[in-house]
Amino acid sequence: MIRYALHCDRNHAFESWFQSSSAYDSQVKRKLVTCPICGSAKVEKAIMAPRIVGKKGRGPATPPPEPAAATAPPEAAPSGPTSLMMAQERELRAKLKELRDHIVKNADNVGERFPNEARAMHYGDKEHRPIYGEASPEEAKSLIDEGIEVSPLPTLPEDRN
Repeated sequence: MIRYALHCDRNHAFESWFQSSSAYDSQVKRKLVTCPICGSAKVEKAIMAPRIVGKKGRGPATPPPEPAAATAPPEAAPSGPTSLMMAQERELRAKLKELRDHIVKNADNVGERFPNEARAMHYGDKEHRPIYGEASPEEAKSLIDEGIEVSPLPTLPEDRN
């Protein structure tokens, strides 16, 4: 995931997350990225400083930089507090949390046994039931290659703390 600092043609500054730089380019080209303040689809990346990762990728060596804020004329500034997170992103996060909570409530956590349990159910060695657990990316790919449907459990930034 990539976080971009963005600004619209009216100099409103905001940020958003994208799967990749090409996903950003595609969404901007199709006018799917809009300013949460004014709704303008004329959006560009703002200048950002790179994030420096500390030893062995365990965390930032320096605090992450704040996104570069574009300065808007006072008459264009929105009244009242504004959130950098777009309304659509907040709604998506709420839905992902709801989905995650539903899965955790209604499925069995099989932990590291997930790949073996999923295979056993797929091949008829165990009765089907909703499960979730842990699998490495290689294990998940192997399951998918075998025709076993798996999906990652949605994880939100607040879940990681």
